[in-house]
Amino acid sequence: MSEHHSGFVAIIGRPNVGKSTFMNRILGEKIAIMSPKAQTTRNKINGIYTTPDAQIVFVDTPGIHKPKNELDDYMDKAALSTLNQVDAILFMVAADEQKGAGDAYIMRQLAEVKKPVYLILNKIDLVKPDDLLPLIESYQHDYDFAQVFPISATMGNNVDDLLTSLTAALPVGPQYYPEDQLTDHPEYFVVGELIREKVLELTRDEVPHATAVQVERMKDREGGKLQIEAYIIVERDSQKGIIIGRGGQMLKQIGIRARRDIENLLGDKVNLKLWVRVQKNWRDNNAYLKSLGYNTKDLR
Repeated sequence: MSEHHSGFVAIIGRPNVGKSTFMNRILGEKIAIMSPKAQTTRNKINGIYTTPDAQIVFVDTPGIHKPKNELDDYMDKAALSTLNQVDAILFMVAADEQKGAGDAYIMRQLAEVKKPVYLILNKIDLVKPDDLLPLIESYQHDYDFAQVFPISATMGNNVDDLLTSLTAALPVGPQYYPEDQLTDHPEYFVVGELIREKVLELTRDEVPHATAVQVERMKDREGGKLQIEAYIIVERDSQKGIIIGRGGQMLKQIGIRARRDIENLLGDKVNLKLWVRVQKNWRDNNAYLKSLGYNTKDLR
């Protein structure tokens, strides 16, 4: 009987390099929300990949960027606090972008870490193969990576090879979670993230970044549908008007799209009720951030 390997692997990188797409590809389910807008992921999200021989708990971290408010500061601390708590780190960069100041900043943080770091060049489907080698060499000049994997999280290129290599490198250990469990986050959290994803899809300018979602209630009711009630939080009355839309059409579209994804995730019929609430400057309000699950003081 072969040995069972298990461990925790952080996925770290600048915003919008494809970390959530990568994790959803591995798990075969959407547990991390995706959007072309930066700063989509705000919390560490654990995705659990299980095979007969291994279990890898992937930690999808918020994209690291220069903080502009208390929420941004929380997101950076959430990402960096992960580095010393895992067995390996995937430093993901976009193959269609040159190395920038943000990447250099992350590599400076990685210099303090005593764990193997893999360089993952995502989005190779968007570049010519000849362009990859100079980019890889520019990163290797600044850091001694354990291994380098060019991949496409969207198309699946080389993802299986990466998983095989990671599994072999992880320590011999137990299965931490049941084989059919995909995340350690409660359903409330994932449902709220799916609703927020639809706001990201359908709105623009400052509205997506000024929005949070608070799921108030999830309960069964007569008729067999799961009753979900949630508030979309914004910072200003003008943003509330945009979220609701003319005749309530924007809020209706958010609800329709979110309900579809929630039903796919939970395997249940859902009755989703959404309201919009104004909480002025919530991204700079520590007490309110804590009530939404963002607590910087927990990060050391």
